[in-house]
Amino acid sequence: MSPWTLLRVRASTLLLSLSALALAGCGMAPKDPRDTSAEEMYAEARQEMDSGAYDAAIKRLARVEALGAGTLLAQQAQIDLAYVQWRTGERAAALATLDRFIKFNPSSPALDYALYLRGLVNFNDNLGFLASISRQDLSERDQQASRDAFQSFKQLTEQFPDSRYTPDAAVRMGYIVNALASHEVHVARYYYRRGAYVAAANRAQRAVADFQNSPSAEEALYILSLSYDKLGLKELRDGSDRVLKQNFPSSRFLVEGLRGPDKAWWQFW
Repeated sequence: MSPWTLLRVRASTLLLSLSALALAGCGMAPKDPRDTSAEEMYAEARQEMDSGAYDAAIKRLARVEALGAGTLLAQQAQIDLAYVQWRTGERAAALATLDRFIKFNPSSPALDYALYLRGLVNFNDNLGFLASISRQDLSERDQQASRDAFQSFKQLTEQFPDSRYTPDAAVRMGYIVNALASHEVHVARYYYRRGAYVAAANRAQRAVADFQNSPSAEEALYILSLSYDKLGLKELRDGSDRVLKQNFPSSRFLVEGLRGPDKAWWQFW
């Protein structure tokens, strides 16, 4: 199920819950005028969301949240507000709204969705960069958005293992790990090509230590070995060689020679 379908499912589920509560309230006591006003305002906000009138929806949802403070309706409005803020490019505002929701509604039935949405906001914010990183020539790039996305998905999968959002979150976590590892190797490669061997060794070592099960660990070990060789650290170089051979016996880097001409290595990038 796609993330967009999941988002719609969550909205529909909570709306049904709200409708049931509203009907129950009708049989128990007269509605407070303010509650009626909030409900009508929320219905209008939903219509604006459906029609793409996001700016108007944002203002109305914020009003619903204030009028219905402490109710399920206010929770739904807050979640919808974060979603609309994200869709209109207001990433910081969306994250602030979600953080507020998660902090003050720890027992909400929509908490799993809030964690998933927070992960999506950070995930998609960095997706374009992650997808094209191997073509970029740079030494550093902030990866905090990816790490934040990972933490949100991790909390979701651990706290709500049976949530409908957990399978998709788990897939995205795997992607993030591989992307972060690729980033570390990219930076290590950048430094090595410019003769900054200490920096190259440090970044390659970080990739090996933090992402040892990632496919990028193979090249990280190779760069580590090359960097140690350039620095004259023979024992460390030989140790890296052994780990590379043990874990990647069919590595193309071994076939080409651990310390062969750089051209044989760089021509792949």
